[in-house]
Amino acid sequence: MKRSILGLFLLIGIANAEFIRDDSKEVVTDTRTKLMWQDDSDAKTQKSWSEAIDYCENLTLGGYDDWHLPNRNELSSLADRSRDRPTIDPGFQNVVGWYYWSSTTRAGDTSRAWDVSFHHGGFGSGDKLKPHYVRCVRSTDD
Repeated sequence: MKRSILGLFLLIGIANAEFIRDDSKEVVTDTRTKLMWQDDSDAKTQKSWSEAIDYCENLTLGGYDDWHLPNRNELSSLADRSRDRPTIDPGFQNVVGWYYWSSTTRAGDTSRAWDVSFHHGGFGSGDKLKPHYVRCVRSTDD
């Protein structure tokens, strides 16, 4: 029963998400979560986990310099399993249907971090030294 209710809330959340792309800034804003997402061609490049953190912390895009590598919850908010390959809103133009890094280290194994696949919308954990795709995020609530 709990799983069904959680699934219903997730579907309601996805249905209420509204992603708006700003082509001039190369960003997509989720008006539901108030998160702004990087969507330039660099979102289709791979980096190790530590390189991804450094990259996001040093990113200046769309006139903003307060980007960070998303945590597991932020990144998973983009996964829309009602879509297939990629499992992300079509407002995003620079997407690879594979694994993107989150900043969340896997409990019990600090050599791995959580990732999300936009091929099928699932979670995994990758070796932090291996390359994954990177999509930085910032809050619009500031």
